[in-house]
Amino acid sequence: MAITLKADIRSVAGKGAARSIRKNKNIPAVIYGEKKTPVAIELNGRDFEMLLKTPGLRTKLFQIETTGGVEDAMLMDVQYHPVSDAVVHVDFKRIDVKSPVNVVVPVEVINAETSKGLKLGGVLNFAVRKVALRGLVDVIPEKITIDLTDMTIGDAVHGTDLVLPAGVELGLHQAELAFATIGGKMPEEADAAKAASAAAAAPAKK
Repeated sequence: MAITLKADIRSVAGKGAARSIRKNKNIPAVIYGEKKTPVAIELNGRDFEMLLKTPGLRTKLFQIETTGGVEDAMLMDVQYHPVSDAVVHVDFKRIDVKSPVNVVVPVEVINAETSKGLKLGGVLNFAVRKVALRGLVDVIPEKITIDLTDMTIGDAVHGTDLVLPAGVELGLHQAELAFATIGGKMPEEADAAKAASAAAAAPAKK
């Protein structure tokens, strides 16, 4: 579902105008892209700060309403003050909702407590925690999950193993990445190694 965002068009740009906007507890922003002229806008500071708590915000479609009409866009960048952490500027990029977009979403692992491999004493290596995806904005997921339940020692999940929604595909160079692996030795292998080590360390019989 699209997020409707009301904004005022800024008549004056520049650092001085931006400071004045922030002084009034609002946030300067810009909408650019799609070979159109960038539009400088002003957001309600309190409303936008609350909106930032929404999960997966960078995968959402924004419909930004101004006196100039409605712009379909995605959130591209949020700049924060280095000391106060207050939002000081926001960038939106126009999109064509009928064309695929490229986004990066988080990857999460689930069911570690029931994982076969971890129960056997294996160690999880969760190496890649973000994945690049391509698809229409209304089908891009907020995140991708890796289910550890049936993974055992020696198993790995590569990009091609990720479960993606219909119409969504991996971005470039994602297919062969090892996102999560369970390392270690199977119990029987560990026991055999211990036995071999003990035998090697035992003094030879005369």
